[in-house]
Amino acid sequence: MNLQSATSTTSFRVKAFIISLLVLLAIASFVYTQYLIGQIRDNERASTELWAKASAYISVEQYQQSQMLLQRMAQEVEAHPLVGPELRNRWSAVISRVQSELSNAGLDFVANEVIINNLFEIPSIVVDQEGRIVHHRNIRENDLDSRLVSKYASVNDPIIFFVGDGDSQEMQMLYYGNSALVSTLRFFPYIQFGLLTLFLGLGYASLSSIKRNEQSKLWVGMARESAHQLGTPISSLMGWIELLKESAGEDEYTLSIVHELENDVDRLQTIADRFNKIGSEPELKVMRAGPVVSHVCSYMSRRLPQLGGKIGFKKDIEMQGKVALNEQLFTWALENLIKNAFDATDEGFVSVTSVLDGGLLRIDVEDTGKGIERRLHKEVFSPGFSTKKRGWGLGLSLARRIIEEYHGGKIFIDRSNPGDGTRFRIELPLKTDYSILEM
Repeated sequence: MNLQSATSTTSFRVKAFIISLLVLLAIASFVYTQYLIGQIRDNERASTELWAKASAYISVEQYQQSQMLLQRMAQEVEAHPLVGPELRNRWSAVISRVQSELSNAGLDFVANEVIINNLFEIPSIVVDQEGRIVHHRNIRENDLDSRLVSKYASVNDPIIFFVGDGDSQEMQMLYYGNSALVSTLRFFPYIQFGLLTLFLGLGYASLSSIKRNEQSKLWVGMARESAHQLGTPISSLMGWIELLKESAGEDEYTLSIVHELENDVDRLQTIADRFNKIGSEPELKVMRAGPVVSHVCSYMSRRLPQLGGKIGFKKDIEMQGKVALNEQLFTWALENLIKNAFDATDEGFVSVTSVLDGGLLRIDVEDTGKGIERRLHKEVFSPGFSTKKRGWGLGLSLARRIIEEYHGGKIFIDRSNPGDGTRFRIELPLKTDYSILEM
């Protein structure tokens, strides 16, 4: 298992755990909210039934015959000539008290003031036997129609009650919807789920950021330590090369070999300098990119394996366009692309071309190799991704960071299909304002 596979497995497990936790929390929240909604709806139905009973009660005059007898008795006492004022007042007080008790004034107060006016805040519609709307509460006049009755009927079973007394008694039906509290609670699980997703996402992003920073510091430390370790053998090689120059005398063949060795040692020194500068802010200078690209192509074409002459190397470089470059980092990125192209090609060719395209310098590195599946076009730039059995899979990730973060350009796969080769493209903004130090 390579680094990419291990990283993907760990990342998948972390994501699976977070998603599972989120789903469990959402389910628990939804179930508990539904339980609360059920309890509230039961209480609201009880309140609605109490409202209906109160409406039925106040529609009927209580103890009508007894009230009439008491009223007649009061009139007779008032008109009787043998009843004195003191006795009349005492009997009138007794009759008034009995009338008050028969009228159930306290119950009237509860029905009218407590139940109907204060407690009942649920949207409701009362219809008669013909389906005509006779009463409504907590609903605007403009919203009243038969469709609202049907909607409430689908939400809650109607409550049937009777108003009036005797021959005038009439059946009515009370349809009611959900209160504002229930309606709000129905959306609460989704709001909570959204907040949980947001918080978990922020937490995951924070942990990922911390992890990336730690890894970045580790790589910076390793790179600088490598540069330090390379310093001693490079200095020693430089000394040996000088000795070889002296001993070669006028032998041109030996001098050419020494010259190539010197170029390789210079390259090692360049690599050490690159490693030593990792983590530092790169210095950009405006220069012609063509000579830099051409030099990289010449160096790589002489040193990369040609597999018995089966792979050709082509270049067509535009030499005048100027861009802001850090030469050491840019050549590092371009070398990675060219080496990657050679590694992917068994036979055919590798080509490097650059042209001016509007305000951009466009550099293409193309091969006739194995190609890359479309689903992997973005993955190839991820740290650790590699299609080779050996390798850390950091070359293309490094190239993207150098081109996009340090040089403000773009790097992407312009074309690639399995068995049909690949073309990587670099786009760098041209510089016409030479306020930066120019070379």
